[in-house]
Amino acid sequence: MRLVTVVLVVLLVLIQFPLWWGHGGWLRVHELREALDAQAKKNADEKLRNQRIEGEVQDLQAGTAAVEERARYEMGMVKDGEVFVQFVSPNSAASTVAAASVSAETSTRGQVSAAPVAVVPNPVSRVKPAHGKAEKGAKKQAGEKPKR
Repeated sequence: MRLVTVVLVVLLVLIQFPLWWGHGGWLRVHELREALDAQAKKNADEKLRNQRIEGEVQDLQAGTAAVEERARYEMGMVKDGEVFVQFVSPNSAASTVAAASVSAETSTRGQVSAAPVAVVPNPVSRVKPAHGKAEKGAKKQAGEKPKR
């Protein structure tokens, strides 16, 4: 009787081994579920990122407002006739170090400073004047006669 019990216990262990540690066992299923959850979270994050990028692309394709905003905030450009206002830090050495530490991809939009304001009275435009009708109109306003 004792021999039969030992044989039955050994057979039970042999049957249980693949269930727990085999190729399709419970431990493998648990590992695969964890990997599936991690991949689903990663996919959701990437989907959100793709939606943000898609919205930005549509804004850039739809009109000039998004392009103008980027030119203003990331490249410091201004339109003709606008007054450029720059916030100057009281300790300029610290601001150059801070500016050097900011990467090229980081936008400074939204940062507010309590520093004094410096106004450029007559900023020079980077746009070259157009030749033709606009030039004649400018001469009329200045009191000169246009050439014929």
